[in-house]
Order: sequence, then C-alpha cells, then structure tokens
Amino acid sequence: MDNISVIEKDFDLSEIIDGEEYILHSPFTRHQEISINIINELLYYVRKNNLGKVYYSPLDVIFKDGINEVQPDLIFIKNENLSIVQDFIRGVPDMLCEIISKSTSKKDLVTKKALYEKYGVSEYWVVYPDIEMVEIFTIENSRYVTYSIAVGDGIVKSKVIDGLEFNITNIFT
Repeated sequence: MDNISVIEKDFDLSEIIDGEEYILHSPFTRHQEISINIINELLYYVRKNNLGKVYYSPLDVIFKDGINEVQPDLIFIKNENLSIVQDFIRGVPDMLCEIISKSTSKKDLVTKKALYEKYGVSEYWVVYPDIEMVEIFTIENSRYVTYSIAVGDGIVKSKVIDGLEFNITNIFT
C-alpha cells in the first residue's frame, strides 16, 4: 500500500494558474477518442513535413515566469523552438489545444485562453465535442482572433503549422 501512495504523490494531475491550483480529473472516453484522432492528424502531417514535435497530456508546460503550469491536451512546438523541450516544456509552445468538457469549459475558454494570450502562444485550438466544433485562434496585436472555424463538417486550417488543414469529421468519428 505504501508504494501506491508514493506513486500517487509523484504523479501530479494539477495545473497552477496565477497561483491557484486546479485539480485535473481523468477525461471521458469521448475526449480520449477525439484527442487520439487529432494526434493522428497532427503527427502524420508534422512528421511527413519535418515541422517539429507534437506532445499530449499529461505533460507540464511551465511558462517563462515559472509561476503558471498547465497541462494542455495537445502541444505543438516548431523545430526552431525545440530548446524549450526538457523533461517538460519550459517556455511558450507554438500551438496549444484544449478539448472542452462541461467541467473545464470556463477554465479553458476564459482563464487558460487569457493565460495563453498573455504569454503569446501563437495558436490556440479549442475543440467542442458536444457540438462537434473546432475553433482556431491566432494572435493579432497581442489578442486572440478566430483564424479558422468549422462546425459539424468542414475544414479547419492552421496558420502556425504550415499547410495543415483537415476536415473535422475526421476527429469526431
């Protein structure tokens, strides 16, 4: 029994945003299926074109100030920025993606979006499983604006991952 408690203490499933700790809970199977489908799209394209690295949760992203520590669902880092990859990510990734659930929607759409914007994450993907929608935000004048969006069926495009576009039906099926 003691070994189990040691393992639990070493495995941190929480985020710290502006000094406030948020406990993370295991995602539902639908969340995992969508995450895997997006990873398949990203990994194939990024590897084929040698653009950088793709990572998935749980993996800590610690921003430059060392105060804020998050675990986004998906992370993309361009080749020229791979110096931020250590045993965790220490710095600002090029793209972060969150898959929204009822329990995380406010944190993902307000708190984390503002945090990512503050640190200048070039692209922020928000995936809404319940309505089968993907919205991609990019930074313009230090603020996020919608760059690409699709609901139900349609193509989304990345500005940061050169040439990447995919039909969102591929990730929701």
